[in-house]
Amino acid sequence: MMARVLSIAGSDPSGGAGIQADLKSISAVGGYGMAVITALTAQNTRGVRDVHVPPASFLAAQLEAISDDITVDAVKLGMLANAEVIRTVAGWLARTRPPVVVLDPVMVATSGDRLLDADAESAMRELLPLADLVTPNLSELAVLAASADSGEAPPVVAATWAEAIAQAETVSARYGVRVLAKGGHLAGDLAPDALVDAGTATIIDFGGERIATTATHGTGCSLSSAIATLVAEHGDWPAAIAEARRWLRESLRHGEALGVGGGHGPINHFAGLWARGGIRTAPMPTEIEAEWWADIAQVRREIDELPFIRGLADGSLAREPFLGYLTQDAHYLRDYARVLAEASRLAPDAAGQAFWANSAHGSIIGELELHTGWLGPEAGTAASAPPDATTTAYLDHLLATAQRGDHAVLIAALLPCFWIYTDLGERLAAGEFGEAALDPAHPYASWLATYADPGFAVATREAIGFVTRAAAGASPEHRERMHRAFVASSRHELAFFAAPLAAPAAAATTAGAVTA
Repeated sequence: MMARVLSIAGSDPSGGAGIQADLKSISAVGGYGMAVITALTAQNTRGVRDVHVPPASFLAAQLEAISDDITVDAVKLGMLANAEVIRTVAGWLARTRPPVVVLDPVMVATSGDRLLDADAESAMRELLPLADLVTPNLSELAVLAASADSGEAPPVVAATWAEAIAQAETVSARYGVRVLAKGGHLAGDLAPDALVDAGTATIIDFGGERIATTATHGTGCSLSSAIATLVAEHGDWPAAIAEARRWLRESLRHGEALGVGGGHGPINHFAGLWARGGIRTAPMPTEIEAEWWADIAQVRREIDELPFIRGLADGSLAREPFLGYLTQDAHYLRDYARVLAEASRLAPDAAGQAFWANSAHGSIIGELELHTGWLGPEAGTAASAPPDATTTAYLDHLLATAQRGDHAVLIAALLPCFWIYTDLGERLAAGEFGEAALDPAHPYASWLATYADPGFAVATREAIGFVTRAAAGASPEHRERMHRAFVASSRHELAFFAAPLAAPAAAATTAGAVTA
């Protein structure tokens, strides 16, 4: 189950920091985000203009509403505006004891101005032992490392990484909390972080070169939220921090591309997800089935109107073109079976391997035997007739598709031979092309029965399922390649049905026009 993570923080209407950044971060690394708002800000990428802090009683009501109903796997604490807010949150934490608490102490602005008064800073120090990890920036780390009774002496912000680590050790030992020391504000080309735990006397370093970008708004909020989510999921602090940093650095690299604001813009929380998974919702297999079938509606209408199909339905088709059709179909089925076997070899699972292999077997044993029965004494003569241009074009399309080794595209190319034949057979059997097709004395009655064979209909449903599931799981680009192969094969089916009654030159022209 994904981690259910509660952010308790202020809002940022520009979307780059605060609960807005927290919710994006939680979602980006795989958690379910919730938010209790401690303060409303009027801010943008250039700075904060105003802050409104709702009554602490309303904050308490929000917290109780969540914990009364929802299991909270992790809590991220952000902006806690004053002592009353901090103590309200501390009281709730003490009562509910969430498994993971990450505190990003919003105490010092980027300008260096202190954001909390003395009473609030005192309350913040009381809150620290309730956290599992605290993630201060260097200025906040200096405040926390300074003695609470240091008077008016300003905290000394670490100027070197060694000084930052020393201050983190002080905070960790004093408050019994892990500290993530962050070196992003140090000078130089490096931006190191380190997990410091005085309780276990360990320091785990996380290196990294500085990323040159102005899109840094909300980095602290985003990192702490991601860590809370990942540690709730995996239970390993170093691993969670390493993965959160990897995600944050990727998001930092793509932040400026958002083009948000004229100041320090936000990071791009979903850049990696968008790049790897796309931003369009994948269609369901049933949607793909409906769309693809509609896309070949014109091809199917043209097949219905072909003289060959009409003559086959009413029995007026002469024997010579019918036997010519069977001869070409026999040529087609031999290589079609080879392509089906290749689809079986390329199939990613046992179910697919079995289905396409069985289909290949059926093409050879069942359909070719039926052809031999129809061609009878003329079988030898028919076998000596070479594949015509239409048959050759269709087989070239299938064989070339198989040779490319893309299973999904290959089965999409194979599908029309299942689907169009089954559709024709079902409608012939239903009398849609006229009552003559239902007459047991019809000259091609046994052949028409093969079109409406229930077993073939079942196999077609399976083939549709394999193809549409593969298309639903494919990238948009891959899905489009599958679609093109499917449409190309459908057009080859039209040409194949047209060829027996077409002039040789016209048949060759038609076949050439539908090559993939």
